[in-house]
Amino acid sequence: MSSASVHKHAAILDAAYELFGSGGFYETKMSEVAERAGIAKGTVYLYFKSKEELFMAVTRRDCEGFLEQLEGKLGTCSRLADKLSVIAEHHLFYYYERKQHTKLFFRAPNNNPELVDYMAQFMEAYMQAVVKVLLEGGASEPELMAQSYIGMLDRLKMDILFNPGFAEEDADKRAKFAANLFITGALGSLNSALGDLPSE
Repeated sequence: MSSASVHKHAAILDAAYELFGSGGFYETKMSEVAERAGIAKGTVYLYFKSKEELFMAVTRRDCEGFLEQLEGKLGTCSRLADKLSVIAEHHLFYYYERKQHTKLFFRAPNNNPELVDYMAQFMEAYMQAVVKVLLEGGASEPELMAQSYIGMLDRLKMDILFNPGFAEEDADKRAKFAANLFITGALGSLNSALGDLPSE
């Protein structure tokens, strides 16, 4: 792509992200995307054949950015505790930064097999990134622990998406709480807790 094409492509994705996020997939028109991007409607269709294809491109860019940024942040840490803290902060602040665009998550196209497939791949890639951190830290049952940690963070993110008064300090508090709970509970006390269980 020429630099002009790259610029237009990015402008379309930026405009679509804003509109899908604030209005939802079904409520957004391609003509509105074109208007916000400052280009002709026909030009949008030169880059994306349909609104579904455009939504997929927006989703891909967002998810790839999530994983790339997480990898970069993890690369600056050496201790397991620090890496788990980074994962919690990255997960929750990702949603905090998008709290004005919640319809990107809840008003997506229904029954789109390509989107369902892609999101499954994204979640698996995310889980494997967390598994890798836990394996390197010497954790037992790294897959179960990764699923549990991501599951806990996913539940905490719901407060961000549904509470209009949610503030940055609330996100920070939850990230610290989740990391500390997991580090001291699941990792620090797991073996001793299991050892205290009564035998049959």
